[in-house]
Amino acid sequence: MTNTPEKPKPLVLVVDDYQDAREMYAEYLEFSGFRVAEAKNGQEALDKAFELVPDVILMDLSLPVMDGWEATRRLKGDARTRHIPVVALTGHALKGHSEDANQAGCDAYVTKPCLPDALVDQVKKMIERREAAQAR
Repeated sequence: MTNTPEKPKPLVLVVDDYQDAREMYAEYLEFSGFRVAEAKNGQEALDKAFELVPDVILMDLSLPVMDGWEATRRLKGDARTRHIPVVALTGHALKGHSEDANQAGCDAYVTKPCLPDALVDQVKKMIERREAAQAR
């Protein structure tokens, strides 16, 4: 019997300036089998993404210091992080926002408030899509 090392749990970076939302998402993601790191603004998101290289980033778009739009553009413009899927989290359900989020480099878009199951499903989809792309 070969002793194969267990694959580490995927790491999700949760970026939201609202602490209660961050904690709720983090707890549910951890319960669902993910490791979680947190950031409260766009600059902190960049710093943590460069340091930790997470598997997925959940990015609130309305953030202090640097907004999620700019943070996403910078992540997608950097060779170290451009491969990381970014899921936009926003309270703006306006029709044009999803297209704007895609143009900024977001890979998916979730409107808050959202059910935790829907968020976990989106994270799993992003990881599966990334793994499929790496397998090619």
